[in-house]
Amino acid sequence: MNNEDIAQLYSKYVMNTYTHTPLSLAKGKGSRVWDLQHNEYLDFFPGWGVSVLGHCPSRVVAGIKSQSKKIIHVSNNYYNHLQAKLAQKLVKISQLDAKVFFCNSGAEANEGAFKLARLYGKGSRYKIITMNNSFHGRTLAALSATGQEKYKSGFEPLLEGFIHVAFNNLKDIKDKIDSQTVAVMLELVQGEGGINVAESDYVKKLRSLCDENNILLIIDEVQTGIGRTGKWFSYQNYGIEPDIITLAKGIAGGLPMGAVLAKNSVADLIKPGMHASTFGGSPLVSKAALAVIDTIMKNNLLKQTFEKGEYLKTKLLGLKSNYSIIKEVRGLGLMLGMELDSKGKEIFQLCLQNRLLVNLTQGNILRIMPAMNVTYKEIDKAVAVLDRVFRDILK
Repeated sequence: MNNEDIAQLYSKYVMNTYTHTPLSLAKGKGSRVWDLQHNEYLDFFPGWGVSVLGHCPSRVVAGIKSQSKKIIHVSNNYYNHLQAKLAQKLVKISQLDAKVFFCNSGAEANEGAFKLARLYGKGSRYKIITMNNSFHGRTLAALSATGQEKYKSGFEPLLEGFIHVAFNNLKDIKDKIDSQTVAVMLELVQGEGGINVAESDYVKKLRSLCDENNILLIIDEVQTGIGRTGKWFSYQNYGIEPDIITLAKGIAGGLPMGAVLAKNSVADLIKPGMHASTFGGSPLVSKAALAVIDTIMKNNLLKQTFEKGEYLKTKLLGLKSNYSIIKEVRGLGLMLGMELDSKGKEIFQLCLQNRLLVNLTQGNILRIMPAMNVTYKEIDKAVAVLDRVFRDILK
């Protein structure tokens, strides 16, 4: 089969919910992938940020193989020793006095956070303040929380109680807090919103503001968590503790998993029967997630992510100095964005033609998020492709 054959099958049998890049990936290893015609690509946006260890990391593959021969799924009314071990590890690396709920996706994790917040509000407080340009998922509540109108069209009326404010603007939050406000939720690096980074002073003052008003601080770590920014969680770059964090994407090395970590003062409000997830934290995905954490620890990948992120950012800033089309380079760790003043789609397409996979968000921002174990040689190769693309587009 070729890409045209597959596109026809999609057209006939698959709901049209995605704008597809005309590429069918058949194999991957590390930061490289191959299509059905055996063409090789350098993947600098692996799995929409899911594959933090690249494709088919060895410990994860070995764990999946081993566990699949024992037991794949058990219902959550039984104890699951792998889930228990994973919860323990997540709490330890979070450095929070917390408990964990397991689910299957970022949207589902955020739904869990919303429900915890409403429990904390005890029926009288239910409003959650979120940021403009945020993205929290596609379910109705997560969509209601998302601060981008383009995703909401056609799905109204949405869930009430979500109030949107300007990012990095503490005064806007202060002005919107009222007697029904129970939480503030934000991404410390807005991924889908364009790699917008929260300012350190803003985050610290926001933590104090939440404390003063008995308001929960929820950090959406779906894209930033599990090492992406050079720390286990992005809030650890800011020296604060959130009340709730939500995780997904990179946590299980490519298998579907989400999680909610909540401080005990919040987590202990929920009782049996109040929330559940059929597939959440199954033995198979828990084994994979344990392998992800183990790999990051044993290979010292947090330090590498910080160092390689600085190296890549410096290289991208070098391109900025050479090409006026690049307005800004920003991000944390290996979560970087290049804001362009024009030709975003053309540049994305040229990268694809040159077999470099990146993402274009907001129409003009190249989102560049290679695996934590990307090599310096691969970074140099990707930057060389970008250099060639910018040179060709500006001829």
